[in-house]
Amino acid sequence: MAITVGTKAPDFTLPDQDLKPVTLSTEAGVHNVVLAFFPAAFTSVCTKELCTFRDSLARLNGASAAVYGISVDTPFSLKKFAAEQQLNFPLLSDFNKEVIRRYDVVIDDLLGLKGLAKRAVFVIDKGGMVRHAEVLADARNEPDYARVHAALAAL
Repeated sequence: MAITVGTKAPDFTLPDQDLKPVTLSTEAGVHNVVLAFFPAAFTSVCTKELCTFRDSLARLNGASAAVYGISVDTPFSLKKFAAEQQLNFPLLSDFNKEVIRRYDVVIDDLLGLKGLAKRAVFVIDKGGMVRHAEVLADARNEPDYARVHAALAAL
């Protein structure tokens, strides 16, 4: 079932790149949350997307938003990726592919790889409601960053 604007965001707990658990409902209770699902660390479009979020983090924080990148990579791979790209927000490992199923953002097959995360962005308000949802059909495309910022500005 697709996650749409106006619905309650499915809760989850995932380890970050330092193996610390992050629970969405706890985070969303404190600030707005941007969830950026991406197919795989170290790939060109994913690197560009996450670096774009990195470079706009001050603006996102100004909108009382915390950013979390989510992929099915291991926490260990995500730690190296975050360090190499100097990412200043947590990357969460959905290695068991539970959260990508809950958010209906599973790629069935990408170049023979099955069960990766689709490129998708969700903005979740402090009450846990989805205020922006963008799921891209083509993993080679980046999300509409202006719409993410607009959704946050409206909160």
